[in-house]
Amino acid sequence: MNARFDRIGLGRFAGSGERLARAVTIASVSFGRSLLWLLAAIIVGCGVWMLLPLSKGNSAEPVKSGPVKSDVAAIEPAPPGNAAAAVSPIAEAQAPAAAELDRLKISSQTWRRGGLGSKALVTFTLRNDNDYAVKDLEIVCAFTRRDGSHLTDRSRVLADTVTMKSRKTFARIPVGFINVNGDQAKCSLVAAQRT
Repeated sequence: MNARFDRIGLGRFAGSGERLARAVTIASVSFGRSLLWLLAAIIVGCGVWMLLPLSKGNSAEPVKSGPVKSDVAAIEPAPPGNAAAAVSPIAEAQAPAAAELDRLKISSQTWRRGGLGSKALVTFTLRNDNDYAVKDLEIVCAFTRRDGSHLTDRSRVLADTVTMKSRKTFARIPVGFINVNGDQAKCSLVAAQRT
């Protein structure tokens, strides 16, 4: 009786090995095709991404640092007899007062990479030797390669206040995306407003 069950059992499973091998072969071929389609989609996506124009915040052009421009147009002094061209007190009150940058100093600074190595995180200490507090600090960081050649500039406005005759440390401030070849950073203060 055991022999009869063995023959029945073996007969039933004899063809399953071939079917299993055939199923594995079909699955591996379809998996391989799926990987090829995925790779093709990634290549096409990267090609399209490379053709898109750079965004304004991620451009490769350096930030031009220079004199700070005020929102209020420059008013030339009026001739002595012309009262119509005199500056109104309202226009003077609306103009933001720029702080003296020679009494503001970045005393120490370091930087490191963040965001999978694509973002720059800057830590610096700002010293305010003025007799007034300052706010809306604008910094510009210049990034260079290992050989010292200029790579890119990134700027950031910090809406924080530094009180008079004090110092404040800003830790891990993201200043933007940088090139993977960036090795050194030098940050400087460009503008600040009196409070």
